[in-house]
Amino acid sequence: MRTTTNRRRGPAGSPLVRRWRQTADRHLTPVQRSLLITWVSFGVTFATVRVITHGIRGGWLPWRNLSAGGEHLHHYNFGIATLAGLGLIAVRGDERAVGHPAVAAAYGCGTALICDEFALLLDLQDVYWAKQGRISVDVSLGVLSVLGAYLTARPFWHEIGRVTGRHLVSVTKGGVRADR
Repeated sequence: MRTTTNRRRGPAGSPLVRRWRQTADRHLTPVQRSLLITWVSFGVTFATVRVITHGIRGGWLPWRNLSAGGEHLHHYNFGIATLAGLGLIAVRGDERAVGHPAVAAAYGCGTALICDEFALLLDLQDVYWAKQGRISVDVSLGVLSVLGAYLTARPFWHEIGRVTGRHLVSVTKGGVRADR
């Protein structure tokens, strides 16, 4: 009689995600892991902010712009506040906190919030919706995010490709268990 264990299911408990975690443990140094988390959080935050701002402006999201005392709060303000808080962590020098994945993720998010409104900071004019340069800025930052995440951990991504390929082959063969 075969007994089954109650394994956690869902994306985090899937055999492929477990293999990805094992690959990360084998191929990423702590510095590479922090850089990778930073780049990925930068890309995800940048894309999310673009969708949200377009949704607010287009009226297809129920949210409105944030304001305080009648003044619009630009999202670069939240990015600056995030980076200032992270600066306090760095100045304090607690190595456990400095190397924590949440710090890397917050750094990527804060930087993306600032970069998304870079034209405003550069010209001190609210040109966020101006056509000139907007597309090139979006594409440039998107490419930089993907390139940074790739270059930070190139061997890891190559191994992830091999692990994923082997997993897909084993799953498509049907009789082979995918969680080995």
